[in-house]
Amino acid sequence: MELEIYTKDGKGTGKKAKLNDAVFAIETPNDHAIWLDVKQHLANKRQGTAKTLEKSEVSGSTKKLHRQKGTGGSRKGSIKSPLFPGGARVFGPQPRDYHFKLNKKVKDLARRSALTYKAKDGAIKVLDSAAMTAPKTSEFAALLKAFELGSRKAVVVVPAKDEKLLLSCRNLQRARVVVASELCTYDIMNANGLIIAKDAIAPLEAILTK
Repeated sequence: MELEIYTKDGKGTGKKAKLNDAVFAIETPNDHAIWLDVKQHLANKRQGTAKTLEKSEVSGSTKKLHRQKGTGGSRKGSIKSPLFPGGARVFGPQPRDYHFKLNKKVKDLARRSALTYKAKDGAIKVLDSAAMTAPKTSEFAALLKAFELGSRKAVVVVPAKDEKLLLSCRNLQRARVVVASELCTYDIMNANGLIIAKDAIAPLEAILTK
């Protein structure tokens, strides 16, 4: 697969970047692998700190409210029962770890499948260079606007961490700058468009074709 290389102004350079079909155009994208990888990503972000009080943790008297028989009412053993206001909660959430393991092969297949879908939709653009001389949000916003992603979710993939780029996109809620080695399936699927720096293609393909 070949895609045209663009400048920051959104104009074609007349050159083309060759993309590996084993990464950007696989024959059978796996939807289930994508679902698993996105599920793991979101699960791993959960804090798991939700907590409600059990019966033994609620503050209150343990005295039996009234005698067992002869009142005509139901049996009540404690004011801390879930049946009463201020009582415990039945089967309430407890702190837990939501992390789960996913095999590397499945994660790689998920990313290749996601990239294939984006490439088919024409949502991947190759940028000549994403480097900036100084952190400037307006310049980064102009870059996104040139690719018709000004008000849409966009991910810019770069070969290595660039502090100037990270600072430039920090105030743009719908834009993200991601290093090629850290690009995940969720980032790909959640974005309306991917802008991949020309120099980021090789490291991205190297990771996904191991």
